[in-house]
Amino acid sequence: MISQKSHADLRVLRAGARAAPWALLVVLGLGACQRQAPPAAPPALVLALPVRSYLGSGNGGIRYPVEAAARYSNPLSFRVAGKLIERNLRLGDLAHQGQILARLDPLDAEKQAASARAALDAAEHRLAYARQQLDRDQAQFAQNLIAANQLEQTQDAYAAALAAREESAAQLVVARNALQYNTLFADHDGVITSEDADTGQVVAAGQAVYGLAWTGDTDVYLDAAASDMGRIAIGQSASVTFAALPGQRFAAKVREVAPAADPQSRSYRVKLTLIQPAAGVRFGMTGEALLSSTAAGDQATAGDQATAGDQATAGDQATAATFNIPATAIFHRGSEPAVWVIRGNDSTLELRPVTVHSYGERSALVTQGLRDSDRIVLAGVHTVFAGERVTPVKPLFTGEGENDAEAAAVADAGRGAGGAGAAP
Repeated sequence: MISQKSHADLRVLRAGARAAPWALLVVLGLGACQRQAPPAAPPALVLALPVRSYLGSGNGGIRYPVEAAARYSNPLSFRVAGKLIERNLRLGDLAHQGQILARLDPLDAEKQAASARAALDAAEHRLAYARQQLDRDQAQFAQNLIAANQLEQTQDAYAAALAAREESAAQLVVARNALQYNTLFADHDGVITSEDADTGQVVAAGQAVYGLAWTGDTDVYLDAAASDMGRIAIGQSASVTFAALPGQRFAAKVREVAPAADPQSRSYRVKLTLIQPAAGVRFGMTGEALLSSTAAGDQATAGDQATAGDQATAGDQATAATFNIPATAIFHRGSEPAVWVIRGNDSTLELRPVTVHSYGERSALVTQGLRDSDRIVLAGVHTVFAGERVTPVKPLFTGEGENDAEAAAVADAGRGAGGAGAAP
């Protein structure tokens, strides 16, 4: 028989077994309360810089990337066809006015010139004979020794001989010119910019053999946006700098403004002339031009600022500027371009849609969606996400210690920085 004590022990064991699961849950709950949350991930490092519009400079000028070029340039070609047997200059050589650049095989032209010379000699002999015959007939007619119709025939023969002599003389001039055209001369001082034909090649009349850029006046070209055309006028002063010539600034004036936009880029070609070009300025160099504000442009800007202050919102002001940013900063959300903008209050990312006016080799011209001093991500746009907290880092090529460090950095990253419009 089981004793009463044994029954009591059995009841205690059964009660403990029923309480064990609840105790386990309590222990697990207490452990969960004491477990700490995992630490937050540190902010990601991103390459970023503030952007500046083309009109972001304090004096209200307009900044645009430019390229140096000769004011006048033309292809050099022979005026007759033939086989090229000699070339005297190579690419990059200096050409002087009157210098012989190339020659064609002159054999056929020399034969034609000799034939024309012989034809002229024969015509002169016939003319001399016709003149003598005319003198004799006139003397005989005065003595009534010949009839009037015979004198008229002699006069007709003399007139024909005279005309034949003039024709032969003209043919000789043409033959001599054709012989001279077998030699290509430099019309102006300049630099050979292209070689378009090789020695031994048979070239047609007018086919380019060399490209010549005239020395002297040097122009710089820029492509202006339609929104800036009211601020650009012929004769407007400007200053030009080139990346290859640091520390040098060249005065320039607007010489020509295209009356119509380019059908592809929809921009307007503006040509500036360097007032005193230096020898170091070479054709094809790229740089930046700062155009001073015109009187009409100042009035328009003042009116625009007043209107913006009364009616426009910050978003409207953002669309009035033009920015040149690196092409690597463009993120395509589907088919729509956008850029990552770092919010100033919490350093988080915002994907902002933009309007791209045109794409360059390494840059993009943005006309809507950005404001002056917006910090954008320059690279790695596909590795970040909206709302991510980041730490902006300046590129290594930022021009520290210069007067315009941010503009120089953006220029190095996007091949030119500039602006149109003041910061809102």
